[in-house]
Amino acid sequence: MAVEWAQFHLRLNPNFSDSRNGGGGVSVRFCSFAAREDAEKKQLTSEAVKLWLDELLHLAFDMDDILDTFSTQLLVIDHQNGAGTSKVRRLFSGVKFNFNMNLEINDIADRLKVVSDRKDKLGLVYSDDPYHPRASQRLLSSYVLDGPVVGREDDKRKMVDLLRDHEPRCATNFQVLAIVGMPGLGKTTLAGHVFNDKEMRQFNPKVWVSVSDGFSLERVTKTIFKLVTSRDSDDLDEFSKVQDLLSEALAGKKFLIVLDDVWSTCDYDSWTKLQSPFRVGAPGSQILVTTREEKVAKLIGATHVYDLKTLSDEDCLEVFQQHINSIRPPNFNLLCKKIVEKCSGLPLAAKTLGGILRCKEAGSWEEVLDDKLWSTSNSERNVLTVLKLSHHYLPSNLKRCFAYCSILPNQYEFGKKQLILLWMAEGFLHQSGSKEMEDIGGDYFAELLSRSLFQKSSKNNSRYEMHDLVGDLARWAAGDICFRLEDKLDAKCSPKTRHATYISASLMG
Repeated sequence: MAVEWAQFHLRLNPNFSDSRNGGGGVSVRFCSFAAREDAEKKQLTSEAVKLWLDELLHLAFDMDDILDTFSTQLLVIDHQNGAGTSKVRRLFSGVKFNFNMNLEINDIADRLKVVSDRKDKLGLVYSDDPYHPRASQRLLSSYVLDGPVVGREDDKRKMVDLLRDHEPRCATNFQVLAIVGMPGLGKTTLAGHVFNDKEMRQFNPKVWVSVSDGFSLERVTKTIFKLVTSRDSDDLDEFSKVQDLLSEALAGKKFLIVLDDVWSTCDYDSWTKLQSPFRVGAPGSQILVTTREEKVAKLIGATHVYDLKTLSDEDCLEVFQQHINSIRPPNFNLLCKKIVEKCSGLPLAAKTLGGILRCKEAGSWEEVLDDKLWSTSNSERNVLTVLKLSHHYLPSNLKRCFAYCSILPNQYEFGKKQLILLWMAEGFLHQSGSKEMEDIGGDYFAELLSRSLFQKSSKNNSRYEMHDLVGDLARWAAGDICFRLEDKLDAKCSPKTRHATYISASLMG
């Protein structure tokens, strides 16, 4: 057993040569993993490289599985020795285990050889030391919270006027307003800015519901019911009973309900049923919807549709400057034009690009701004380009932690300690020196926060959330590794999945 394990350990050693090919070569594993950094950049523009990188990643997972299997077998042997198991039985068990391990080790070696050969065909190059990646040059500092909302005062004033000066124009005593705009434009930020304005004190109750993709009539209704009545609906078996009680709670009251991020998964029948309890409210009640799809505004019969525009160059630059540190390159003013062009008037792009450059040395700003990935995008996709660049420039240890966040539902509010403990359980935190694991996890969390991949919850200052597009980025980064099963029970789980979570719509309220 010990001999076999020593041989296996040699195969994983960076100086191991493939003995079946005569030796003398550099380790297959070392060559492949040394090219990982180059592959992570090239995967953004090459599907073939992305597939190669995925295979390398799953190979690494399989190596971990073998290590886990071996460790478990050692515990079994120790237990058998202590329990007085017969020598014959222990010998038979050891021989069988050795045989199985040899098969798995040989399979791993064969796959490593294939991966290495493909690496050469793809033209991937080595980094200096893949086992000790270059640390971020950024000096750690406390995270600066988002500054004031920039460039939206005029939009806010118009929205407040529309909500305040309501004259009934239809049969119902409430009207529906919709803010429409492309992803990353700041629809939720504007709606939140309006929701918290002092002019909205005329409404009682005021309710904010995050809807997102996969519209659930039951979930949204129960969430509104809980926020209006401060009562859980778990004890109410029939949906019609929830609607009746909600109708009673809203009767004669002038309410404001914000439905944030409504997708076309909300059909007309669901919308009609959703608004049924609202009809008993006082005249002047309002429903404010944010959506990226104009057809949603038509479906819900919005009285006013507010098309949110991109920010001006000046405002976009101000958002960017909120998220960088005070160390700027000497040619900062010359770079401003290029920065504004990259952001295309999208505040999320400006915020995320600021988070990237915040973590780079001032002298390397132009390298990021001249990255080849920009050439693959158009103005509407620049926000996605910025987000992928943000992921690319993450240190390797943070990439695993960020990709793991793909198991979280859209607009899910999570606690800092909650996420750190999950990272610890998965073995994502690398301990160095005498620093406690939770403190290391705190550093990881602060780094992702400073890069604008996490943000403070708009509703609870002690919790955090990810923008929908950042959640999409996490799912892109995770690929098949993470699987999220919701109420769509026909969803298929990949054989390569390592982390899975089940989310029931009834629990999302």
